[in-house]
Amino acid sequence: MREVDFFDMGLAPYRETWALQGAIQKQIIDQKIALRNGEEVTDRRRDIFLMVEHPHVFTLGKSGDPTHLLRTNSELKKLDAEFVKIDRGGDITYHGPGQIVGYPILDLENYFTDIHRYMRSLEEIMILVCRDYGIEAGRIDGLTGTWVGKSKICAMGVRCSRWVTMHGFAFNVKTSLNYFDCIVPCGISDKGVTSLEQLLGHPVSMDEVKAKIRHYFEEVFDVNLNELGELPELRDGLEIFKR
Repeated sequence: MREVDFFDMGLAPYRETWALQGAIQKQIIDQKIALRNGEEVTDRRRDIFLMVEHPHVFTLGKSGDPTHLLRTNSELKKLDAEFVKIDRGGDITYHGPGQIVGYPILDLENYFTDIHRYMRSLEEIMILVCRDYGIEAGRIDGLTGTWVGKSKICAMGVRCSRWVTMHGFAFNVKTSLNYFDCIVPCGISDKGVTSLEQLLGHPVSMDEVKAKIRHYFEEVFDVNLNELGELPELRDGLEIFKR
């Protein structure tokens, strides 16, 4: 069974985490190229699954519409939030405390070279997590993400280069849903947003949900997650964290 490293970053700023993803993705790509050229590679980088919560931030994908942000910069400042244009697919979304964000950085050539299947696999993980809580979640034709009725519980957006992924999913557990009033979520005006706690009507353990996501990630991708006690890039003081 394939081994995938796992690291829970806790609460971490968005921009630094984005840069970290890019650095790891580049390592995996450079490693692939070197191996194909018959070069020796030491200290090989394995695929990794990062899990994190972010401070309040709105992110806009490369094909997104900036008018879907409904607040000014000064209004965002009062909300202690920032706005970041990024390189994933999809439109605008929100990240914040109480939301589990997952960034699988995987070389899909080790699994399947089908980005649509990859997205459906991420959706399947969230559907299974919801099922464990007695919630019937599913998909909506033509739309990405995991839905409960007409409300999205998990948004998704990825970037893939040479079949190596970055970005991922954002699962609302105890998210402050009023922040979604600041945007047209994912550019969809006729659908809502929900969270696990809103649907259940009682508090939910973040650690419990994280454990379920990890379990179903292993099941859906047929891998074993190897939990890291530390992440070398953070330990060694990657330049992006010194700015």
